[in-house]
Amino acid sequence: MRRILAFMLSVVAALPALAEEAAEPAGDAARSAPDTVGTIMSLGVGLLAVVAVIYGCAWLIRRMSGLTGMNNSAIKVVSVLAIGARERIALVEVGGQQILLGITPSTIRTLQVFDEPVVDAANPPSSEFARRLQGMIGKSWSAPERKD
Repeated sequence: MRRILAFMLSVVAALPALAEEAAEPAGDAARSAPDTVGTIMSLGVGLLAVVAVIYGCAWLIRRMSGLTGMNNSAIKVVSVLAIGARERIALVEVGGQQILLGITPSTIRTLQVFDEPVVDAANPPSSEFARRLQGMIGKSWSAPERKD
């Protein structure tokens, strides 16, 4: 550890001497050498401009997404149940109808279309854990009791 610190201190001590050597022009070679500070500054300004354009486009896209008329409240996912590692069954509500979907990595299939809602999307089915959690929070639980 001491050797590393000693090496670092010697490098820091040698920096002013290296800076003086670099500052002194060496004749014709110094006149044709590019201005490194100017090059770095122009690269930095260009990089900042590109980053500003990217952030500006992202902000514009977020602002414009509300103007396209997309209504995400028309489709609601009521419930999802994992059947396997990558298979799921989802109950989706669309236009007053609930649709039971089978979802796999390659396909989505309609399993059943219900005319009347099977599950109320506003009041999800209660569970013992949910009742206890609501009791601990201090809010009243208004879901009906399930009798299994």
